[in-house]
Amino acid sequence: MMSDALPAWVDLPFIWAGLIAFAVLAYVVLDGFDLGIGLLFPFLKEEQDRDAAMNSVAPVWDANETWLVLGGGGLFAAFPLAYAVVMPALYMPVLLMMTGLVFRGVAFEFRWKTRRWKRLWDWSFAGGSALAALCQGIALGALVQGIKIQERAYAGGWWDWLTPFSVLTGVSLMVAYMLLGSTWLILKTDGGTERAGRQFAWPCALATLAAIGVVSLITPFLQPVYMQRWLAFPAIIYTAPVPLMVLGCAWFLLKGLRDQKPAQPFLASLALFVVTFIGLGISFYPMIVPPALTIAQAAAPRESLAFLSIGAFILIPIVLAYTAYSYWVFRGKTATSAGYH
Repeated sequence: MMSDALPAWVDLPFIWAGLIAFAVLAYVVLDGFDLGIGLLFPFLKEEQDRDAAMNSVAPVWDANETWLVLGGGGLFAAFPLAYAVVMPALYMPVLLMMTGLVFRGVAFEFRWKTRRWKRLWDWSFAGGSALAALCQGIALGALVQGIKIQERAYAGGWWDWLTPFSVLTGVSLMVAYMLLGSTWLILKTDGGTERAGRQFAWPCALATLAAIGVVSLITPFLQPVYMQRWLAFPAIIYTAPVPLMVLGCAWFLLKGLRDQKPAQPFLASLALFVVTFIGLGISFYPMIVPPALTIAQAAAPRESLAFLSIGAFILIPIVLAYTAYSYWVFRGKTATSAGYH
């Protein structure tokens, strides 16, 4: 058997949980800024600014969404029980998210091919981005607050995903994506579009930091295990560096905006996402579906994970290389006049 060739100490469920977490993080930080561009789209008053904003993400947006497919497919293959529980619980926000991504993707193709209906596709791009971002945040909030499980199946109601906390996380993620989008405009555009990015970045930065603070204060009270991880002694000694890193990222972000640095605000925004994702991992581990389903309980058989690992360790480096090459080829400021083809 393939799994017999691996040492007993190789924890395949843990490795696959890490791979899926990496895919989700890669999707959030990469697709986050182009969703943020869509959210900012209605506030860009000049046609040339909207063209430049869309051009800045046109070469990479579809590659960014590869990580969403990898994360969802990996969850289905490596943790079928978690997938079987999460999908019924989050069916509606996931369906609406996919609908938003479809409208957004179609807008990329059609906006440059028509004049009569260009405004319609502008709103399709903005509305699809807003719907996708909101539903991603709502799904995250519903997962954080916990999913009811009984006899290895979802035991909650149809509307359990819709709560004040999930709406808060949905709006918070929209604001955070707008921060990524505005700092991306600072990095990738010039002239009026860059100035618009700087104008949007300040309120988005302050709103994002406020949202992180509010969500972080509420989260420990959602589940007893969260309270033990973040506020009980001695666990607080190990978790205290996370809020300190958030403060460091906030200082780096605001300083970059104040000094009008081109790359620093975007890098600081990415760092904020990474640090908050680490905090989410601290809250969850070893659970994959809070509050009761662990990574080990939800994992596929070891033989299946060993077989999947062969494909993953071939595919993921290829996707990483292609993504890095794409960003390298399209580095530098974006030309305003060029269209998406």
